[in-house]
Amino acid sequence: MGKKVLTFLADGFEEVEAVTPIDYLRRAGVNVTIAAIGKEKTATGSHGIIVATDTTIAALEQAGQLNAASWDGVFIPGGMPGASNLAACPPVGTLYKEMAAAGKIVAAICASPAVVLAPLGLLEGKHCTCYPGMEKQADGGFAGGGKWQSSKVVVDGNLVTSRGPGTAVDYALALVELFAGKDAAKSLSESALL
Repeated sequence: MGKKVLTFLADGFEEVEAVTPIDYLRRAGVNVTIAAIGKEKTATGSHGIIVATDTTIAALEQAGQLNAASWDGVFIPGGMPGASNLAACPPVGTLYKEMAAAGKIVAAICASPAVVLAPLGLLEGKHCTCYPGMEKQADGGFAGGGKWQSSKVVVDGNLVTSRGPGTAVDYALALVELFAGKDAAKSLSESALL
């Protein structure tokens, strides 16, 4: 059985940054669960695209799955106000901190490294990136003490960050490599004609 990965969608998420990793990870055999932070099993992206989710945050909590032991990793799409909506949801932040402390993969793209992860202290001392200009929005220099890099994707231990919609494929392939291996990432890259 493949690795178990969770992503939360909040209204205002960037569609490309959510759907691309979901699609690529599932193609590679990774079990991705999509959870809405609202009451309904849907979320509306920043460009009006409505995505059906597998579950809700409340259902995960009720099932006892809102903990690091239930997942191998999490990934966070960017987009505004989606990133701000995720940052304003305390159970999401608690899970991300627990995942990081357990050494599980925590990945974020676009605004989310600065808006979601930096306030939680998860970028402190880590090499990371985000959407250009967002790095100055967090206290403590770059995104809460992170070491900014201009690369499309930055992997530092269990932290994966990426820049924005145009880097979503690179981000997705980095996640495939981490969760399914280099061979899976290479095969997927070839079959997608990259």
